[in-house]
Amino acid sequence: MIYVDVSAAVHSRAGLGRYSERLARTLHEAYPGRIALFHNLGREGHLPASLLGIPRRSVRIGYKPWRSTVLFAHLLFLGFNKMVPDARLFHSTEHLLMPLRGVPTVLTVHDLIYKLYPEYHKRLNYWYLNLAMPVFCRRARAIIAVSEATRRDIVKYYGVEPSKIHVVYEAAAEQFAPPKPEEVARVRQKYDLPVRFLIHLSTVEPRKNLQRLLDAVQLLRMEDRGLKLVLVGSKGWLYEEFFARIQADGLQEVVRALGWVPDADLPAVIGAADLAVQPSLYEGFGLPILEHMACGQVVAASNAGSHPEIGGDAAAYFDPADVREMAVVIRRLLSDEDERRQRRGAGLAQAAHFSWQRAARETMGVYEKVLGE
Repeated sequence: MIYVDVSAAVHSRAGLGRYSERLARTLHEAYPGRIALFHNLGREGHLPASLLGIPRRSVRIGYKPWRSTVLFAHLLFLGFNKMVPDARLFHSTEHLLMPLRGVPTVLTVHDLIYKLYPEYHKRLNYWYLNLAMPVFCRRARAIIAVSEATRRDIVKYYGVEPSKIHVVYEAAAEQFAPPKPEEVARVRQKYDLPVRFLIHLSTVEPRKNLQRLLDAVQLLRMEDRGLKLVLVGSKGWLYEEFFARIQADGLQEVVRALGWVPDADLPAVIGAADLAVQPSLYEGFGLPILEHMACGQVVAASNAGSHPEIGGDAAAYFDPADVREMAVVIRRLLSDEDERRQRRGAGLAQAAHFSWQRAARETMGVYEKVLGE
């Protein structure tokens, strides 16, 4: 069996969880009988309903103890083969590679943000990743990078042979599609959405550059007092300063943090906005850009990391460190309906280039190459 580690989905780890759940589900559908699941499970977490019925094995250890156990096993050259005795290949879909002896492994690397922006990581997590990732990258038989930007970073920082790294893009899920007007009206009422607003979709953490986005919104509100900002996504880490600023500046009525929004409502919430803004300082992939575009929403995004690679010509870009440039791009998109119409169509076409079926097919190609070796 080919085992796919879906621990990130079990523990609802935002983008990593979406990746592992959708990839595993699509692989199972495309290659029935060849895929099995593995995950760790402590007191919290549960297997997503979409993965029920797929053969699986698990270990009853919480997330943090499991991370430590895996790293120490690598350092001591131990193997956990008894946990997956029938494994022909094991795929770790996050930055945690289970040690196996005599079984080839594949590791997905999403980003090296802890290397690029160490100040935006908690100290323990920064220490762990800097110690563990060189080991994981060296021990994995093949590496899947979610973008060319991530592939370049792996080569640069870890000296990995480029031929060992395979770029396989993610995609927006099927439910991300242009919403019907009645759905937009329903979520407007359900979430008490502002009349006019910018939307930002992601986990709230420093790398997302929300402090500068707030600066840009304040500049825009000097001319347009009705414009507001809606944040969709859970709180990640080191977010306290951002929310403290909202309180200190009296912006409670300007910024709405909806937190996690169910997938059933998300396309309509995206569609209700006037514009999507993704100002991140760096993204290994930048899935929200595709999710916005698949819903027919126009996107203004930073020109950092993989954003231009994923958004193509459909998104409008700005320097994430330049607040005034960010505000200029947002203002132009809000006021120029012809450009918005053109970018909306281009965005739908751009999002259609990416699919989980393609991702599963290319991932299986990596598996077959490794097994053939």
